[in-house]
Amino acid sequence: MSAASPSWPKLPSQSICLIRHGQTTANRDSIIAGRLDVSLTDLGRQQARALRGHSWPGAIALFSSPLERAQQTCQLGFPDQEFHCHPGLRERDWGQFEGAPLAKLPPRAGRPEGGEDWSEMIIRVAEAITACCAQAQDRLPVLVCHSGVIRATRLLAGQHSTGARAPNAHPISFVWVNDSHKEVAHAL
Repeated sequence: MSAASPSWPKLPSQSICLIRHGQTTANRDSIIAGRLDVSLTDLGRQQARALRGHSWPGAIALFSSPLERAQQTCQLGFPDQEFHCHPGLRERDWGQFEGAPLAKLPPRAGRPEGGEDWSEMIIRVAEAITACCAQAQDRLPVLVCHSGVIRATRLLAGQHSTGARAPNAHPISFVWVNDSHKEVAHAL
């Protein structure tokens, strides 16, 4: 399933920013991490710290997946900023494939054995983003999350593809312009 589905919830009519966590040991070793708690590598910690130099257009409200790699990225990249964990920002549960080589990743559509269905994840992500936007009020919601969450957001934003895996620790904005979200990647 790649194109937007009319049955999926709509994202709030506002700009949001998503950041994939810094590089992890699983990323480095090409392992499917999913919901496994894996640590940032030295490079991942450097990537997270580099977020300190990013210029934001105004006040932000920071949210994180409850997984360790996202929380570490928040702590290192935003050391003076309070953040809130939201369970809906966690990565997809890949079931029996967690911990397997990335080359064994099953197709995105459907439910991997013992895991989370892709359509259910998309709905979970929409609900999480909506809740974070409401809590952010007039601040820009910045969500430190995972590649799967960003891919689901692309579909929710009306794109026809999940796109490539997001780079680690690079802000990706979904800017609300003319009644739709436009994806904008930022350089650090």
